Order: sequence, then structure tokens, then C-alpha cells
Amino acid sequence: MSGIAWTVQHAYEGSEFFRLKMETAGIEPRQVHTVEDLARLPLTTKEELRDAYPFGWTCVPLPDVVRVHASSGTTGRRIVATYTAQDLADWADMFARCFEYAGVTRADRVQITPGYGLWTAGIGFQAGAEKVGAMAVPTGPGNLDLQFETLLDLQSTVLCATSSFGLLIAEEAHRRGLTERLSLRVGVLGSERWGTAMRRRIEALLGIETFDIYGFTELYGPGTGIDCRAHEGIHYWDDYYVVEVIDPGTGAVLPPGEEGELVVTTLRKQAQPLLRYRTRDLSRLLTDPCTCGSPYPRIARITGRSDDMFKVRGVAVYPAQIDVVLSGFEGLSSEYQVVLTREGGRERFLVRVESDGGAGVRERIAEELRLRIGVRPDVELVPVGELPRTERKTRRVIDQR
Repeated sequence: MSGIAWTVQHAYEGSEFFRLKMETAGIEPRQVHTVEDLARLPLTTKEELRDAYPFGWTCVPLPDVVRVHASSGTTGRRIVATYTAQDLADWADMFARCFEYAGVTRADRVQITPGYGLWTAGIGFQAGAEKVGAMAVPTGPGNLDLQFETLLDLQSTVLCATSSFGLLIAEEAHRRGLTERLSLRVGVLGSERWGTAMRRRIEALLGIETFDIYGFTELYGPGTGIDCRAHEGIHYWDDYYVVEVIDPGTGAVLPPGEEGELVVTTLRKQAQPLLRYRTRDLSRLLTDPCTCGSPYPRIARITGRSDDMFKVRGVAVYPAQIDVVLSGFEGLSSEYQVVLTREGGRERFLVRVESDGGAGVRERIAEELRLRIGVRPDVELVPVGELPRTERKTRRVIDQR
């Protein structure tokens, strides 16, 4: 039985949610065997998972569940993810594969700054590092003094972090004059979309090579994909899950090369399988073989989320569009902030950008943004380091309308 056929049958038999979902759609589980057959199945969403809280998607008896994780719950009720012992072993194997793609070996010392607890990140990084045989150094988030004490005393060679915290550490290392005393050579960063400008800045300040790691709570956690030394997209592990790309508006499956929303179906996950789960991540399938020689397929680096779009003066804007424009200007840092307000009945669209250059670039930025997104913002240049830094995900859009 194929992984797809097993997952569909397992979900149907194990969860009332999935059974009702298929019956309502008129789907007979035995009809679904291949990737092409997946289009017969209805899409599933985070809202449905949240409504099924806590165990509505769990497809094994609860005594078989050995761990739970959950999302942060910042946008509503937490979503819960459940794991069997085999699920955890599979996750560790995937994560170890990610570290290997980043060149991490048992000789490395891996400093793990993502949070522990209900969040999947910290313990996921640790399991992957230990699977590779590297030395795990679980500092957890925040506490810059502890981070640098550990980086210096234990001579950590690999930094694991959100991209935002990676930037904060890079800038602080530069400010404290510690860069030359560090032994870091690799950064494994993720948890949020981060662009080329941020990557360049982190690498330049720390003198390291960075790797963009992919994953989310519902799909095990981080460690389900990573870019390789070629940095030509993110390899994902198609022996553990299948990726489709859909039009986020219509749900229609898009051909390889077209950008849309990623939809995933797991192939082995026991406790909480995913069936055509809408990730909200925007990307595209890459069809050309990677120059690194890996047999695993690739998606392009995440360009944004279908649900992070905002409208201003009737125009739909994605933060990724702003990031692309700003990365084309010299003298700007990677950090920016969008502030939306309403003044006298008129919407104000302000983009605050960190810059070490002169004011003359401000008008050029505003005009380039107008050409790219169809609406002209006000642009404010602020000194590098003025915008907030965090160990979690950076909040780019502040809507005060």
C-alpha cells in the first residue's frame, strides 16, 4: 500500500473529523492512491484543526500518544499536535538530514536558541543534533549575555535560531567586538520568512554560511526541509510528505513553477496525519535538478503567507513585495516596519526603513514601491538598529486603522 493510500485509510478509520470530511465530500478512501488522486480530497485548514481542539485529528488511541506540542496561540486558540514514538523518531531522522545538508557533523557544537516547552522548535533542533551525533548546547531563547558566554566558552560552531534572533546576535556580536573570537561557521535559521537582505547581513556580520530550515507545528515541526550548500531552493523530504501548490483563491492545483499556496499530505505520520493541509505558505515547485545532486525535490524559499496580505487604499499588498524592493537598495539594513493608520478619513501607509545612507534615497524607495505594489507609501529612514529586535518572529506590519 502506498503512503498516500495508507494515510487516507488511517485518517478515515482513526478520526471522526476525517471520516465526516470524506463522507461529506463523497470520497471513498480506497479511491485515493496517488498524488494525482489527492485532488479528489477536500482541503483542510488550521481553523478546522483549531475547532477540533485538542484531539479531534488524532488517529491513534491516546495511550499511544507519547508527546504533544502546540502553536503559540497568538491568533486564537492553540492548535495541538500529537506524536507517537515512531513519529518522534521520524522527525529526528528528518531533522538530522537537515543538519547533514548544512554540513553539520558529530564534530560540531550546536547552540540551540529556539524556545522549549509546547513550541516544537527547541526540542526538535536538539533531537536532530543528537541524531547527527553533534554536541547539543540548549541555551534557549533570549539572554544575550548567556548566549555570548556560551558561544565563547564552549566555542559553539553552529547557531540555531529564528532569523530575527540570528540577526540580533549578529549585530550584538559586531557591537561588542566579539566576532573574531567566535568559532561559528554555520547558522541554521528559520521559523519565519526572511529575505536575501537579512541573510546577507547575518552572514557578513558573523562570517558564517546560513541555511533556511522549513517546518511548522502541524507537520512535525521544523526540520522537514532545508536549503543546501547550493542555496537554490529548499529541499523537502518527499519520503515523509507530499507537496501540492494551489491557487489560494480557488483551490485549484497549479503546475510546477507557478507560485501559490503549499498544501501538504503526510505519508507516515501516525498520531496526527495531514490530508491536503493548507499551510498558507507561498512558494512554487522547482523542477530543475539541484546542482548539489540531491535526489530530493525542492520548493522555492517561502516568499510570504497567503494570510499576511493587507489592503491599503484598495490595493492588496504582501510584505514580501516590500522586502524584495528594499533588498535592491544599497545602504539599507534588512529591517523595515509597515505602519498603517487612518488620518482624517484617509489611510496612511508608512514604511520605516533602517538606513545608513542619506535622505536622497527615500524618494527613490517610495517610487520603486509604487511601481512594484501599485500604491505609494510614505518612507521614513531611521538609523540601523532602531527598529525592534526579538528572539521570536519579527512583527513587520502594525495596523492601527
